[in-house]
Amino acid sequence: MGSAIGRRLVKSGCTVFTDLTGRSPSSRQRAEDAGMQDMSLTDISKKCQWVLSVLPPSDALSFARRFHSSLDERDVDDLVFVDCNAVNPVTVQKIRGVFAGSAVRFLDAGIIGGPPKDSGYTPTIYASAAPEDLATLHRFVELNNYGMKIVPLAGEGADIGAASALKMSYAGMTKGITGILTTMVLAAHESSPATAEALMHELKASAPQLLSRICDTVPGMMPKAYRWSGEMYEISDFVGSGEGDIHRGVGKLYERIEKSIESQIPGGDVDVLNDFVAKAREAMKDER
Repeated sequence: MGSAIGRRLVKSGCTVFTDLTGRSPSSRQRAEDAGMQDMSLTDISKKCQWVLSVLPPSDALSFARRFHSSLDERDVDDLVFVDCNAVNPVTVQKIRGVFAGSAVRFLDAGIIGGPPKDSGYTPTIYASAAPEDLATLHRFVELNNYGMKIVPLAGEGADIGAASALKMSYAGMTKGITGILTTMVLAAHESSPATAEALMHELKASAPQLLSRICDTVPGMMPKAYRWSGEMYEISDFVGSGEGDIHRGVGKLYERIEKSIESQIPGGDVDVLNDFVAKAREAMKDER
């Protein structure tokens, strides 16, 4: 997501910097392909107007602390830190607190959708600000002139945390449903392959929209499971104890998928899911 947003901004005429210290060769290549330039966090804080934090949820707070520690307050001029990560409002407030008392202004943002594409697709970035900092929010929206799709969250109760709460609510539905569907496919197969086969045919007959959703979302979920697990734990904390346990369980499911991808054990969860999807697609094609 980060490199795709960077690429969009570069193609729209912006200069985009990123700190590649300690990053993998593949990350460095993505940054280079996107047209982003490598620069230390200290120099970024001196030269840039906007810092967009786009990371796995588990890294959001630690990055904010690392960025803050790199600041030289004497050189900070008109700098805004925008947390765009899939974290809950409590975590956002902790991130905001990192910059309390500094000259850095803070915005809360949540990205809904996939990475920007050269075909023209653009995800929506919802953003919110403290009531006393709405001018900064309106300036952020001006990045729509550079290929972004930023929607300000305003109205009753809108504040830091509102955009993240929206992201939690949306992802809790969409990625939560994908996790539940995945869980039941794996549970059926663990009972017996025949059970999974019967489940697929029954879904085709009585709930084809669910079977279609499995085929549409599960293959794309698997390589992202390592990021989605942390997001589910953030959502669980957002919902609270009791009902929030649903998403904590989904987070464990995504960790299980991540381990299956890493182990590459034949006949493991990834193979089971790919086989189920392949058979489901064939069955739906025969129906058409």
